[in-house]
Amino acid sequence: MKEATVTSALARLAAQQIERNGGWLPFDRYMALALYAPGLGYYANASRKFGALPESGSDFVTAPELTPLFGRALAQQVGEALRVTGTHEVYEFGAGSGALAEQLLDALGESVKRYTIVDLSATLRQRQQQKLARFGDRVQWVSELPEQMAGVVVGNEVLDAMPVKLLVRKQGVWCERGVTVAEGKFAWAERETDLRPPVKIPGDHDYLTEIHPQAEAFMRTLADRLQQGAAFFLDYGFPESEYYHSQRNTGTVMCHRGHMADPDPLEAPGEKDITAHVNFTGIALAAQDAGLPVLGYTSQARFLFNCGILPMLDEASLVDRTAGQRLVNEHEMGELFKVIAFHKGEFWDAQGFRAGDRTGRL
Repeated sequence: MKEATVTSALARLAAQQIERNGGWLPFDRYMALALYAPGLGYYANASRKFGALPESGSDFVTAPELTPLFGRALAQQVGEALRVTGTHEVYEFGAGSGALAEQLLDALGESVKRYTIVDLSATLRQRQQQKLARFGDRVQWVSELPEQMAGVVVGNEVLDAMPVKLLVRKQGVWCERGVTVAEGKFAWAERETDLRPPVKIPGDHDYLTEIHPQAEAFMRTLADRLQQGAAFFLDYGFPESEYYHSQRNTGTVMCHRGHMADPDPLEAPGEKDITAHVNFTGIALAAQDAGLPVLGYTSQARFLFNCGILPMLDEASLVDRTAGQRLVNEHEMGELFKVIAFHKGEFWDAQGFRAGDRTGRL
């Protein structure tokens, strides 16, 4: 590849992988390299990712960085889940800056005997260890799911960062979209495939979308290893009927850098986040079929209201009240973000879903 076009070591690595794979790499494998290649991928390199403003050198902000009210409200549900399931450990996947872990540990106190962070990124782990040092050996880090787990699992904006496959229908023919190298640049290329979206897409117009085999496989693994407890995932996405609507014909893959969004994951790999919206129906079915039933599903706004964020907002500073509004406003994070939960053990009427539960829409 031309040095002037793509200069990073990650781009060279991706080009080598494409060449070894016959000149074409499925997008999910490219996305995995761009995000997680050791020392080079976006989540594995030393760049700053999380922050409220672009002036900090960050690329995006997540709810725990906006305001600690997010973690305090979520702690109401996590605490209830610990009590109901008789467990004492919290597992967090992809803990980012460590802000959510700090908020949950502060709010839950001694009811959490151990807080286990599952994170692939060595650089993020170092930052988390600095932030959480005051909690001592109550916090531990692992790089993969434990073989057996009992406790409450939390994942905030984790599922959207799992690699997806791209499917495109052109002139009625379904192809898998992958990445090649053309004239020294990464470029799209399609190959016919037997893969299909989980529902039939009405019409015969050109259509681009994603399927999520890795996220669904993750849910099956979690179902197998969680012996007792519950799991809560907060992310942006839709149920299947909305995700694969005939008018949503350009897919949901998006990149974030410097608090700006752009649609091109092939440019500057390793320097920006790559995400796709979550198909919550597929996540629910994968978990349920593996023995992890749905506990509840609703919007982030409704979940936080149920968990008592309104009284917290009343007592908060102006800065936190303003940030808290972003969490629940319908035109910001309140409606696009959803919360889905699962249980291993007896079902209970979980606090976060007592009003506005949407499980029937999955």
